[in-house]
Amino acid sequence: MVMGKKYLEKEVRDEAGAVITTPEEFKWMIDELFLLNGVLNIGDSIPWLDWMDLQGYIKRMKKLSKMFDRFLEHVVDEHSERRGHEGESFVVKDMVDVLLQFASDPGLEVKLNREGVKAFTQDLIAGGTESSAVTVEWALSELLKKPEVLAKATEELDRVVGRGRWVTEKDMPSLPYVDAIVKETMRLHPVAPMLVPRLSREDTSINGYDIPAGTRVLVMVWSIGRDPELWEAPEEFMPERFLGSRLDVKGQDYELLPFGSGRRMCPGYSLGLKVIQVSLANLLHGFTWRLPDGVELSMEEIFGLSTPRKFPLEAVMEPKLPAHLYVEA
Repeated sequence: MVMGKKYLEKEVRDEAGAVITTPEEFKWMIDELFLLNGVLNIGDSIPWLDWMDLQGYIKRMKKLSKMFDRFLEHVVDEHSERRGHEGESFVVKDMVDVLLQFASDPGLEVKLNREGVKAFTQDLIAGGTESSAVTVEWALSELLKKPEVLAKATEELDRVVGRGRWVTEKDMPSLPYVDAIVKETMRLHPVAPMLVPRLSREDTSINGYDIPAGTRVLVMVWSIGRDPELWEAPEEFMPERFLGSRLDVKGQDYELLPFGSGRRMCPGYSLGLKVIQVSLANLLHGFTWRLPDGVELSMEEIFGLSTPRKFPLEAVMEPKLPAHLYVEA
């Protein structure tokens, strides 16, 4: 949807055959992007120390910027060449095509240049990969900690879907417990601890705090999801709290805002939610899960632009559906 093809199933090379990036390197780039966007750089608070780069963050940012730019230049070049080659028969196939079309429109009120196309593309890539993967990994972690919850989800999947096929998007309305697991994961482990910044439009007062117009405001959804005034046993993973509840993640229930709310809400929330639901459902439906022998599951997280696990999840998975389904998949 973003770039029109899977660039990262194997090495990405330019026309001369030089390697631009590898799948392993690209995953590192995404992780580094989220980490560096969330760190506290001393130079930002004490400007006269900025040139020293005491923590090494600026050096890492510059390195990452060059790596991303090289990859995105390749993507934009490929799309531009296809536009030129196809001429009047050119048909838009993905978001990069759409962005390049905007960039070439002289009547556009807000001009979009090549750097803007690359920046938008980077945002779409990062927002569509890290967020879904982090949520699914946290869901599996919580389920491995609570085998009884995993068993309920498995029972629902076997009853609704059966053992003869994979889960599809059409099955999700009939899988309320799996949906509740996703919501509970988003409550306890929101991908981003804070929503994107807002700016107050007028002077106001909230809970005794005076907030002048023009103040930058950040909503701490991580704390909201663990507030004992809003949630019973907030530190407990309890999907049952959402069964029969009208609480949703669409930005209308302020107790649960994993995608934000209003005009600055995540534009891809609908697609992202479906990807997370179907991915998790198929992982639970297609495999049995357990921790490796002797391994104790850590639930520590990293606070940055996102909140992934501090240590990657290690688990043993074994197929449980007919063998031909894995070949077809």
